[in-house]
Parts: sequence; structure tokens; C-alpha cells
Amino acid sequence: MKKPFITKEQAEEIIKTYPTPFHIYDEKAIRQNARDLFKAFSWNKGFREYFAVKATPNPFILKVLQEEGCGVDCSSLTELMMSECCGFLGSDIMFSSNVTPKEDYLKAREMGAFINLDDFTHIKFLDDLCGIPETIFCRYNPGGHFEIETQIMDNPGDAKYGFTHEQIIEGFKILKEKGAKNFGIHAFLASNTVSNAYYPKLARILFELAVEIKEKTGAQIKYINLSGGVGIPYTPDKEPNDIFAIGEGVHKAFDEILVPAGMGDVSIFTELGRYMLAPYGHLVTKCIHHKHIYKEYVGVDATACDLMRPAMYGAYHHITVLGKENAPCDHKYDVTGSLCENNDKFAVDRMLPEIDTGDILVIHDTGAHGYSMGYNYNGRLRHAELLLQEDGSVKMIRRAETPADYFATFDFCHIMDKYLNKDK
Repeated sequence: MKKPFITKEQAEEIIKTYPTPFHIYDEKAIRQNARDLFKAFSWNKGFREYFAVKATPNPFILKVLQEEGCGVDCSSLTELMMSECCGFLGSDIMFSSNVTPKEDYLKAREMGAFINLDDFTHIKFLDDLCGIPETIFCRYNPGGHFEIETQIMDNPGDAKYGFTHEQIIEGFKILKEKGAKNFGIHAFLASNTVSNAYYPKLARILFELAVEIKEKTGAQIKYINLSGGVGIPYTPDKEPNDIFAIGEGVHKAFDEILVPAGMGDVSIFTELGRYMLAPYGHLVTKCIHHKHIYKEYVGVDATACDLMRPAMYGAYHHITVLGKENAPCDHKYDVTGSLCENNDKFAVDRMLPEIDTGDILVIHDTGAHGYSMGYNYNGRLRHAELLLQEDGSVKMIRRAETPADYFATFDFCHIMDKYLNKDK
């Protein structure tokens, strides 16, 4: 059973200052998780985690992870700008993007970030734009299906990302001719895997590719980026990944493939987002209505604007009714928000304790791809982000939006003067 990291009493106290709904993150657990990751890969001297900023783009979160030794994985101009403001520079940053605008590449070059090319044609694009840096990465897509123990995990052949096998060999030859001296490879072949076998299997693919590239092109592979894909169990019946078993699996592949090839000094990178943050975030919301028609509905003050994964993917997020953790789950509800969309539901036919108006609900595992995927449909405003600090105090790390924020892009005219620059 999933257990919230705040109690009903804590939530009630927080709500006195910060009304629901809000996202809240557990700093202590985030730090411990980062420390465990670094410990699991401590056998590799050059190991570094580049946190996927897109998962939780908040400078306060980035600073916490920075203090734990993490770099950042950016995919856009604004993510680069946020990272720069947090003090990430140069090799602290991995810039992995696709269909990349020139402004994004220029900013990455200005900051001295590691640039990870997504496509063969981007070699010329980057070279014409600002030149090829001495250190360069390329993203690999092997095509076909990606399997672990005969189970298909994902279908890279349908993904828009990366170089083909032939392209990456040719690409490194060209990059070497253009003056690049240090090379990295990268791949992301499956999403949210709850399997200790994913990273070791991916590592073997990339390690073998690195040896082949060295033999065929003479390019010195110094970095191998396993990217993300290590997931979390959203449902309470599954066991979480064991990061120490994963680290040892990668270590074994490293010793079997790279060390005999004289490549034992290669640095291993990761770009985890969901694994780093998702379990350590809650969306806290309150029941404000009930509806009794063909089904029983619980209406809450959060909407898909605050967490769109259930509406977008039908994704499961566990729900705890604070103060009723031990009550029988003998009521079947759809838990809904207020958007004019029938898929604005956090749960469908979910067995929960009887929910009363005013009850506080915790929606679990929203620490990554929660707030970050928010939007403003129906003019709904996105809500605050809070940090439960190690000492038990709560800090606001993003204020709730106001109507003035929503109307801010009309500041070039006078239509919305009544509401601009006013907290209403």
C-alpha cells in the first residue's frame, strides 16, 4: 500500500496558508534517492546523473539536486535559461533535444553544454550555425522492437528520435573530420520500465556499439549516456526498481564488454526524471462536490490542468483519503475535476473509502510529469508548488497563478486592463 508522506494533520495545517489544490514535494526523500543512485554507480569514477528538467522544471528542485551532485538534462531554450540561473554551466548540462531551433543550439553552445545530436542532418546544421564542439554526443536508435527476456518493452522503430546504426557510424566519422575529439553516445529505448533488467540490457547495446564505433571510426568514446526509462510502480501491487541491483547489472556489462576493449575509463551518465522525483510528489486536493447519476462522482478542486496523465494516457495514480487510510474501500467512484472535458478524471470506477465533502485527497506519484504538463484550458489557473523541507517546515517554491498571469500576454493592448496586474 502506498503511504503519503504527509498526514491529515499536516495537510490541514498547510492548507491554512496554502489552499488546495497544490503539489508538494518531499525534500528528504529526494535527497536520499539521489544519494542511493550515486552510491549504486560509485564503481564508475565518471558517473553523473543529469536530471531531466522537463520532469519537474522548478529552480528550487534543481538546486536540491545540484547540492546532491546532479547535473541537468535540458531540451529547450527556457530549460537552459532556468538551469543557467541555478548555476549550472558547461559540463553540468546535457542538451538533448529534437527538431531543434537554432536559438536553442546557440544558447547551449554559449553555455558550453554537452550537445547530444538527435539526427544525422543536425551535424551540418550545427556546424553551419556555430561549429562542432570538441565534445559531442549522438543519440542512437537501433530500430525494431526492444525486448527484455522475450517481453516487448517498447518499439524504437516507431520513435522519432536518434540516428540509425549506419548513420551513427558515418556521423562519428564526419564529426571526427570536423575536429571533434571526445565523443558520447546516448539512447532511450523504453519508458517507465519497472524492471531491474532494463538498464543492464540497454548498457550492453551501447557498450557493444561503443566498441564498434572505436574500431570503425577511431572516435574516442568517453561517455555513454543511458538516458532515462527507469520507472516507478504507479500501482500499489508492484515492487519498485532496486537501483543497487541495476547498478551492479550495468557494472557487470561494463566489465565484460568495455574493459576488455581497453575502454575501462568510459564515464556512465544517466538522465533520470521520473525515477528521481515522481514518488516524492503529491497533488493534494479537496472534495468539493458529489454527483449521483448513473455513476457516483466525487468532484475535487484540482483538474487535469494540474495533472493531465490520467486524462491523456488513462494513467493510474493511487489516491489516499487522508484520515481514512484504514477505512474499508467499499465505495466505487469516478474522481473528477471541473473541466468541460469528460476525460477530466483522476480515477474511474475506483474503490475508495466513503468520501465526504471537505475530505482531503492525496494523489500519489506526481513529483515528475505532474505540474510540468499543466495547462490552462477553461481558463483554469495552475496552482502552487510547495516543498516539505527536511526540518518539517513547508516552503512555497512556486506561487499559484492569478488571473493577471493568465491575461499577461494581452499586455500589448487595453482590453484586459481591468484584470492585468491585479490578484483576482
